[in-house]
Amino acid sequence: MPPTLDAPHDRLSRLAQASGLAAALLAGLLAACASPGPGALHATALQDPAATAAAESAWAPAAPTELFDVVRVVDGDTIHIQRAGQVEKLRLLNVDTEEKLSGRSDVDPLKPETVFGQQCADWAVEFFAEHSLVDGVQRVGLLFPGGVERRDVYGRLLCHVLLPDGTDFNLLLIERGKSPYFNKYGNSLVCDAAMRAAQTRARAARIGIWNPATNRAANEAGPEVLRPYAELLPWWDARAAAVDAYRARAAAVDSAVGAADDPDGLEALRQRATAEVEVFGAIDRIFDEDDGGVTLLLRGDRSRAVRARIAADAVSKFDRDALEHSRESFTQNFLWFRGKLRTDRSGFDMVIEDPAQIHSAGPEPGGA
Repeated sequence: MPPTLDAPHDRLSRLAQASGLAAALLAGLLAACASPGPGALHATALQDPAATAAAESAWAPAAPTELFDVVRVVDGDTIHIQRAGQVEKLRLLNVDTEEKLSGRSDVDPLKPETVFGQQCADWAVEFFAEHSLVDGVQRVGLLFPGGVERRDVYGRLLCHVLLPDGTDFNLLLIERGKSPYFNKYGNSLVCDAAMRAAQTRARAARIGIWNPATNRAANEAGPEVLRPYAELLPWWDARAAAVDAYRARAAAVDSAVGAADDPDGLEALRQRATAEVEVFGAIDRIFDEDDGGVTLLLRGDRSRAVRARIAADAVSKFDRDALEHSRESFTQNFLWFRGKLRTDRSGFDMVIEDPAQIHSAGPEPGGA
């Protein structure tokens, strides 16, 4: 059994019920809303899933009215364009193609470099050379969820790439089995149902990453590197459910919640809040302070990060193993942090004195 984030003798579910979170989480999960992706877990008006599923599954955007020159196709899901006189790096939302071969030794086992990743990168170069030409120049359009431009923590624009004829390249990657539906940072704001349907069809057809032969060694003695999709998909879904719950709460009138990766939103929340607020986020690192206290650094913009500070005289109340466990793969990483939000030169901080101020933001992978 993994450790819980409550006091040692309490169950997390009891804590959620005591705080009234259980009902809010359930409402959020049923709302099935969407998130714009990494580094952009911001509130957006929710739609009824049943009313939008049919339209989204037949997603077909109009041809873009503004096109930008393609400077470089890095791999299947990273492209550089020329825009407003500078090169912009794009991170395509809700897709995550396998890594191409580089020979590096420090590769993340959950994102291994594979033969198929290299093939996908080579295919992408050829694809744009053939399908994005306008007057002999490779050009593409951009689509931003809700028309709002956002960037990830690396400064890349988060977007859908549209071909000159309106084809959504993000969706195409899933349709052709080049990428899974990558909802680790939230479900698509643009075409959630269409992406889910595309993945279902690709898996049924056993194409691309869903082909059992993909990345398999040619003989028993040969090396093979496989990405563990059977474990990744439930994990991503659990994280997406937590994002859905956050978005449901953030969209409520007079909401007193914010996301750790949205410093502008947090500042606005801090200025209008008269009492405690709740911050949605995941622990990036845990620091032991010289005075005996513990600081939890939340994922987000490092220059304006959120730090949850546990005073030295309160540290013994907390389950350190549970906090560390929340940072691991294949577990629910998103948490709620409740307290008074303050600002300083390094971003935001919140004093945490009681374990009840920190609790899980969503289900465990597989519904555990």
